[in-house]
Amino acid sequence: MSRKTVSQFQDAMSHLPAKLRGTGKPIYLAVADAISEAVLEGKLAPGDRVPTHRALAEVLGVDLTTATRAYAEARSRGLIEATVGRGTFIRDPALKVTSVGSGVTPVRDPGGLDLAMNLPPPVSPPIHEIMRRGLGELLSQPPADLLSYRTGSGSREEREAGAAWLRPTLGEISPDRILITAGAQPAMMAMVSSLAGSGDALLADRFTYPGMRAIAAQLGIRLVPVAADRHGMLPEAIEAACKSHDRVKGLYCVPTMHNPTAVTMPLERRQAVAEAARRNDLFVIEDDAYGLLPSVPVPAIASFAPDITFHVSTLSKVVSPSLRVAFLVVPDQRTAERLQSAVRANVLMPSPLLTTLAATWVRNGTAGAILDTIRRECAVRQAIARKTLPEGSFESETEGLHLWIRLPPGWDGVGFAAHLRNTRGLAVVPSEAFAIGGQGTGGDQAAVRLSLGAIQMREDLSRALEDVAGALREDRSQLFSAVV
Repeated sequence: MSRKTVSQFQDAMSHLPAKLRGTGKPIYLAVADAISEAVLEGKLAPGDRVPTHRALAEVLGVDLTTATRAYAEARSRGLIEATVGRGTFIRDPALKVTSVGSGVTPVRDPGGLDLAMNLPPPVSPPIHEIMRRGLGELLSQPPADLLSYRTGSGSREEREAGAAWLRPTLGEISPDRILITAGAQPAMMAMVSSLAGSGDALLADRFTYPGMRAIAAQLGIRLVPVAADRHGMLPEAIEAACKSHDRVKGLYCVPTMHNPTAVTMPLERRQAVAEAARRNDLFVIEDDAYGLLPSVPVPAIASFAPDITFHVSTLSKVVSPSLRVAFLVVPDQRTAERLQSAVRANVLMPSPLLTTLAATWVRNGTAGAILDTIRRECAVRQAIARKTLPEGSFESETEGLHLWIRLPPGWDGVGFAAHLRNTRGLAVVPSEAFAIGGQGTGGDQAAVRLSLGAIQMREDLSRALEDVAGALREDRSQLFSAVV
């Protein structure tokens, strides 16, 4: 584990003095917020040493009482942990702490229920059985090029299967516009690196998929937040962002069952967003991971604005994460040839064994049957959530994989997630993990994302959601006063 000095900790907190000015937030809470943001951004890592209370007070120019309250708040959120005789360290969120003699010992928590990982729910028969049978059938034939290297981005048959799979959202499209990639993340990395450069900007929702945040950070690209309402990204906010920011090249959106806010754009809003993008000479990256989950899919933006839209659809969220196959649809064949080089430079090629299996499952109906089962199970689990959680406390879609819970006053996302982990053994994702520009800069209500698929048994899911409901009813101020 790393050990940072006080000066390095001060560097990680360097943005704090400016952030404190004019916020009206108590200093101790702002300090705890800054620690949580530094952890989320990777500036502080599990095992990093933090200064003593007195040293923190000197570093930030605050009194000792304020520094003590800030550390108490950070500890209540599960961000730091003190070890007698050794000091205070950034805590690994995967660890729980047990008392051993006069000190504390962090140990890996084998229990707990996972409401964080956004996985499809289990199917019957189990996916590993379906996959074992499918791979067995493929390998019972002469292996051809299944176990070797390939050039290009998918065979003709695989791209034709992709066109058939995407027909409910895209209509009829040419296989020449499709590239097969090893999941959605490499596809988006190839798109962004080819379409924008360091210093350029992409528009995105205020809360957006962390995978895009990681890509932007890697490439030196600015993500500019765009306001949204209950129907998704606002066209007028797109116009305003283009006027107030320079070098805006494109727009990134998740139009169906948005990750994390669960909003699905209606067709009219999608058309208005596409028109705003066209007026401002923007390309659109349409991340449609969940586009096929609704029983009645909404037409994709790429279906009516194909000349400016780069559409990516993965099988990981609607079939199985073990099937690392995605279909990237680009405006024309020439663009496909150009992007193929970027895809190959990034991950060389997708696994021929998996792409052939995916194409086979699309053709023989296995993929569709799995999708139907997942869709039905999602609906059952969403019904459990509506029955269990307080009415009006969350946003979701009837056949979606996740919920977006807006927290009561007094909570922040990191603190609520830590409270669930420490008191109930539940893992959820705080809104801070999705926020562009830092939580609170847009006057947002704190929230957490809950995913319904990773817990195998419905009974366990129901129990976990009951625990979440109980936590939502607790008084945050009383909990904090107990810690202090």
